[in-house]
Amino acid sequence: MTSIDQRVTNFIRENFLFSDQATPLSPTDSLMEAGLIDSTGVLELVAFLEQEFGIVMADAEIVPANLDTIAGIAAYVAGKQSAAKAA
Repeated sequence: MTSIDQRVTNFIRENFLFSDQATPLSPTDSLMEAGLIDSTGVLELVAFLEQEFGIVMADAEIVPANLDTIAGIAAYVAGKQSAAKAA
């Protein structure tokens, strides 16, 4: 698990599972299908990602492909960080 994965997992556990370590949380589980994150949760997650990782998410980027799994979130964040470094 990468640093991004771990930080996102910790955020989800603290804010949506209330630190419940017993609930399994796989990097490829759908957070929305599992009922962990709803539309308000997505906004909280976006705010966390922007603050924690210093990225800016455009409205068009707030889609399930980027935010539905921990692995997808980590890949999205890593891509945004790489693009910012290359610019």
